[in-house]
Amino acid sequence: MAVTLKDLSKATGFSITTVSRALNGYSDVNEETRNKIFQVADELGYSPNILARSLVMKQSKTIGFIVSDIKRESIKDQFMFEILCGVSDYLAKTEYEFVLLSTTTTKQRNKTYKQICAERQLDGVIIQGLKMNDPYLEEAVNSSTPCVLIDIPCEGEQNGYVTSNQFESAKNAVKYLLRVGHKNIAYLNGTEHAHVSKVRKQAYEAALKEHGIELREELIVSGEFEEDKAKQAMITLLLNFPEVTAVFCASDVMALGALQAARELSLAVPEQLSIIGFDNILLSQYVTPSLTTVGQYPYKMGVAAANLLIDIFEEKDSERVIEVKNDLILRESVVTLIKGD
Repeated sequence: MAVTLKDLSKATGFSITTVSRALNGYSDVNEETRNKIFQVADELGYSPNILARSLVMKQSKTIGFIVSDIKRESIKDQFMFEILCGVSDYLAKTEYEFVLLSTTTTKQRNKTYKQICAERQLDGVIIQGLKMNDPYLEEAVNSSTPCVLIDIPCEGEQNGYVTSNQFESAKNAVKYLLRVGHKNIAYLNGTEHAHVSKVRKQAYEAALKEHGIELREELIVSGEFEEDKAKQAMITLLLNFPEVTAVFCASDVMALGALQAARELSLAVPEQLSIIGFDNILLSQYVTPSLTTVGQYPYKMGVAAANLLIDIFEEKDSERVIEVKNDLILRESVVTLIKGD
C-alpha cells in the first residue's frame, strides 16, 4: 500500500501541511524539520504524486526533447543520439526529468506546439532537427514556455540556442582543399530548409571568394542529408564535370554517398577525387579510405542545451547563445595535388 502524506504526518509528528511544504522545498520549513521529514519519507518508501505536486508547485519538473523527422538514415548519423545523451546526463544531476517526443511537419500542422507543451505539462523544451519552414519553429520562439533550439538561431526572452562554429569550420574545410591544390571543388549540400545547409553553403562560397576562385553554381548539388540521394547527385555531377577533383559534403552521411559514387565511376579516392565530410560520425573513421571531416561535439551541445534551459528557468543572467567549437580532422580521403595541376 502506498505511503501517503497522512502516514508521514503521523510518523513524524508534524502536520500534513508542514510535511507537504518540506517535501516541496518551501523555504519557511526549517532545516532540522525538513531533514527529519525526508529521513522518515525515505525509510517508509514514500513516493510523491508527481501530478499533484506539479499542480501545487506550478512546475512538473519535466522537460520535453522534441526531435523532428527521425528517419532510418539517422542510424548512421549518431548526432541526435549524442545530443540526447548529453541532455540526459546533465539532467540526471538535477531534479528534472525529460520525455522524448518525435514530430514531423505534418504532425505539427495537426497539433500545435502549445498543445504539446500543455498535454505533457512541460516546463521547458529542447528542440533538435527542425527545418526553417516547420510550424513549431515560430511557435517555439514566441511561446511563453522556455525553449532551447539546436542549430537554429532564435531570439526571445524565454529562448536560447546551441550550435557549433558552423561557418568558420566549414570555411576552413574548403580552404584546406584549396591550400593543398584543389581548384575545381564541388559542394554537396543538405536540404533546402535546414539552417545548417544555408550556413555551410555560405562558408563554401566565402572560401572560394577569398582565394579568387569563381563560384560555379553547377558544382553545387543537393543530397538531402541521405546517402543514396547524395550518391546519385554525385554520379551526375562527376559525369558532367570530370574536372572536379574534390567535394566538400555538408554531412558525413552524404560523404559516404560520394564515396559510393566514386567507386561506381571507378574513380580512386583520394587520388582522383578528394572528399571532406562534416560531423565525424563513427563510420567516418572505419570506411576506406578513412574520411577527412569536420568534427562536431553533439554530446557537449546536449549538455550545454540542458544547462542553458535550466539557466532560463532560474532567470540567470547568462549567454543565450552557446557555440561549441568544431575541429578539422585530417584522415585519408584528401590528396595534395602537385602545384600547377
